[in-house]
Amino acid sequence: MEFDPLFQPYRSNRYCVTARGGMVATGSNLAAAAGLELLRKGGNAVDAAIAAAAALTVVEPTSNGLGSDAFALVWINDSLYGLNGSGRTPSAIDPDEIRRRCPDGKMPAYGWTPVTVPGAVGSWEALSRRFGRLPLADCLAPAIAYAEDGFPVTPGVAKYWALAAGRYKERFAGRHEFDEWFRVFTDGGRPYGFGEIVRFPGHARTLRLIAEQGADAFYRGEIAEQFIRQSERDGGFFRAEDLANYSPEWVEPISVNYRGYDVWEIPPNGQGIVSLMALNILKNFEFSARDCADTFHRQIEAVKLAFADALHYVTDPACMSADFRDFLRPSYGALRAAQIGKTAGIYTFSEPPKSGTVYLCTADGEGNMVSFIQSNYMGFGSGIVLEGYGVSLQNRGADFSLDPVAANSLAPGKRSYHTIIPGFITKEGRPVGPFGVMGGYMQPQGHVQAVMNMIDFGLNPQQALDAPRWRWNKEKDVSVETSFDKAVMEQLAARGHSIRIDEEPAGFGRGQIILRLENGVLVGGTDHRTDSSTASF
Repeated sequence: MEFDPLFQPYRSNRYCVTARGGMVATGSNLAAAAGLELLRKGGNAVDAAIAAAAALTVVEPTSNGLGSDAFALVWINDSLYGLNGSGRTPSAIDPDEIRRRCPDGKMPAYGWTPVTVPGAVGSWEALSRRFGRLPLADCLAPAIAYAEDGFPVTPGVAKYWALAAGRYKERFAGRHEFDEWFRVFTDGGRPYGFGEIVRFPGHARTLRLIAEQGADAFYRGEIAEQFIRQSERDGGFFRAEDLANYSPEWVEPISVNYRGYDVWEIPPNGQGIVSLMALNILKNFEFSARDCADTFHRQIEAVKLAFADALHYVTDPACMSADFRDFLRPSYGALRAAQIGKTAGIYTFSEPPKSGTVYLCTADGEGNMVSFIQSNYMGFGSGIVLEGYGVSLQNRGADFSLDPVAANSLAPGKRSYHTIIPGFITKEGRPVGPFGVMGGYMQPQGHVQAVMNMIDFGLNPQQALDAPRWRWNKEKDVSVETSFDKAVMEQLAARGHSIRIDEEPAGFGRGQIILRLENGVLVGGTDHRTDSSTASF
């Protein structure tokens, strides 16, 4: 029987799912199954999150890998904890040398230059040590099995695998630093397609080393040695101490109260603050309906105002010229809200008053919940893969500015403005649940839309994700999905927005949500824009 796995001539309606014992929502049915396996073994939501995250590095290599960064929000023991698993630039990187190499004034997106220290593996271990119930080796076992025994490629992954292979072949074929990418991720240059069984023996080898030796194998052992060998050989700036000195950082989550609910994000260097700044502005308005020009206009303008501030100020918090907490004050939100008029605007930053990513969420039957995200940033990342180990390295440093006076300017040992953001909602000190929408600069925009869909417009988690989305790109340029209301598009255009339809669904983010009802029942939703799946019992 022959069929196109991506052909969808009919619009399907999906209900949210319910469970009591535990739930895992991810962009992959195999990763969701991995998390569920740990829950059934007696693990908690943290163990399930690690298992799902590790599995995703195998079964969704088009978005993340062992060389990814990660962030997490963990509700456990009646408190919310934040983990920043982003990495720093090499201590020996020379911004002047990079500027000489880049006459166009932009950081390169591929090769060793945009690679920062990967944080995902260290984040798994930090979560496991502090809050996990089962050994880290148990959490990695499903991922090891997928890598060794093989896994079938899903429709969405096959699509983005083919796009990446075409792009890499055009740009990097014959360049030795990218040879390992072609060896690991293609079959003689051909991308793996839907339904094919793929095995990653090098990836499995690395996971086994981490299972046996912990994160030390990655940051101080033989994997780190290969990392440094390739960096030195191919023009990178890394030294052994850059990896050996790495550890993820436990941070205090930040929040705004939005109509009685506290919405939480990781503080800068992450861009979660953009979501909170926008909600801090939007709470100054009343919304009577979702699908109308007034609502979308105010949402778009609030996001533009939030990005105007964030893109100017947000970077490694040690290098920020403003206290990020000032942007979340109600008075500042009201000030920015007053600047929203009836037509589309172009905004600059303001000084506040002084005073191609994977997302998953898990919950267990004891009340613990995890919001987790990890990413190679642009698809497969930098294109660099550690020879023999299957570690594809992210290209997070591509977001640095080469302007020496910019807040997010390139510097040694610095963390860049970071796009990946997990979200969490509480009410009156009790957990409501984790949520997230992945996808570069779409992420905070997706967070705002998902939160308002649930809180303002009463949509269940599944419909909150399925609702048509908009995406602000720059200035007055806004993209909308093909299912967006045409009459509303015309009304927004009349207000000065430059509206265009984007037929690529991935550009509008891919999300998951788990909410907990007052009786303890878990309610989950997964995004139709990706190979999403919820596993529960």
